[in-house]
Amino acid sequence: MPHILSLDQGTTSSRAVVFNAQGDTVALAQREFAQHFPQPGWVEHDPMEIWHTQLQVAREALAQARQSGAQVTALAITNQRETTVLWDRATGQPVAPAIVWQDRRTASHCDQLRAQGQAGRVQRKTGLVLDAYFSGTKLAWLLDQVPGVRRRAERGELAFGTVDSWLIWQLTGGRVHATDPSNASRTMLFNVHTLAWDPQLLALLNIPASVLPQVVPSSGVLGETDPSVLGLALPIAGVAGDQQAATFGQACFEPGMAKNTYGTGCFMLMNTGRTAVTSQHRLLSTVGWQGPTGREATAYCLEGSVFMAGATVQWLRDGLQIIRHAHEVEALAASVEDTGDVYLVPAFAGLGTPEWDSYARGTLVGMTRGTGRAHIARAALEAIALQTADVFDAMAQDAGVPLRELRVDGGASRNNLLMQLQADLLGVPVVRPKVTETTALGAAYLAGLASGVWRDADDIASLWQVDRRFEPGLSDVARRHKLQRWQEAVRRSRGWAQG
Repeated sequence: MPHILSLDQGTTSSRAVVFNAQGDTVALAQREFAQHFPQPGWVEHDPMEIWHTQLQVAREALAQARQSGAQVTALAITNQRETTVLWDRATGQPVAPAIVWQDRRTASHCDQLRAQGQAGRVQRKTGLVLDAYFSGTKLAWLLDQVPGVRRRAERGELAFGTVDSWLIWQLTGGRVHATDPSNASRTMLFNVHTLAWDPQLLALLNIPASVLPQVVPSSGVLGETDPSVLGLALPIAGVAGDQQAATFGQACFEPGMAKNTYGTGCFMLMNTGRTAVTSQHRLLSTVGWQGPTGREATAYCLEGSVFMAGATVQWLRDGLQIIRHAHEVEALAASVEDTGDVYLVPAFAGLGTPEWDSYARGTLVGMTRGTGRAHIARAALEAIALQTADVFDAMAQDAGVPLRELRVDGGASRNNLLMQLQADLLGVPVVRPKVTETTALGAAYLAGLASGVWRDADDIASLWQVDRRFEPGLSDVARRHKLQRWQEAVRRSRGWAQG
């Protein structure tokens, strides 16, 4: 029976999962890696640590799979998006730390472009809002601020990529420099209508085309791993950004179907079919995936981005140290009936959809002498659900029809209290599938379509099964009150870093 090795390179950890033809997990390995915060608003990763942790877990998962007699026939990649890596083509060594998607150092550059009237052009071509979140201004910063880098880039000595491209380069021993449309569409350099790098956007940000990867389909063999890396030559047959991969893994193949992934951040995507829809509510229009034919062919999505979800719980653990392990947050939050009117706005990296405020900062309001760590823990979970409710409302308005349910996945979707809070604040059922590792699974499905493990989208959709439905239990009056108080807390966090 053929199996797929799926590499899931996330913001805080590298994971590898082996799936069988039923979509079941056969082997899994995971390693966390360091987060670096050299200045306020800056977030960096060591690209070599990303590669080494990903290689270690890939080898571990392969070893586990072999022990169970599984035959791995193809490899898939899914990855944290927008994080920007620049490396030497000759040595494969990065020329600077990776600038993470959460990093806000280029907010002033975006302000300058906005003042020049470029926001409309950027949105029309890329489907994105003009924001420091995306890779374009991060790459421009590296070219301008790292000594000697621009000259070397113009000579063709350097390669740029998001994390998928970085892994592909390392896995193939430097033979393949590629990305797929789902990742390319997050750079602010890619035209989502022509599905190609846009010369006008490259000129706007003064980026030489020589650093860019080739754009290849999300589902299709793009090369093979070097045998020295994993001990065998595996075809790399599927690549997608993590949120698009999760949408594919949730079998959201029909226009109007939506999912939300609860990872480091929260990302809600709705399939809009073969058309890139221009949002009227500051959502992003992005490429979902590019496959062969039928329902799994090129699809677009509307997306809402929440920057801090699981990372908020990490902050409770590492910053406030009110819990020792992330899983403890559910019991602690459940130990109180409500937050006592306390609201946490986790704008540690600014605010995403719908505010897009790079200068917002984390805010905790409403505390009294009676406020304890349980109230703050519950406010943290509510903050994740409230941010998602804002995105859900914007998406329903753009779609022109009410969304009837929300499919959920990601690590925090296993938190039953959070999922119930989410259903209460949305007013619609929240549906959790049996397999919540849909990011890695979606990439595996893309690779399996290219390598013959699955025939088409119907094959994949037949594997999707419900684990639990969370029905809303909050009255409309209570829900509206909660959302109004939340909006007041958000207003108090806006623009803080501007002084």
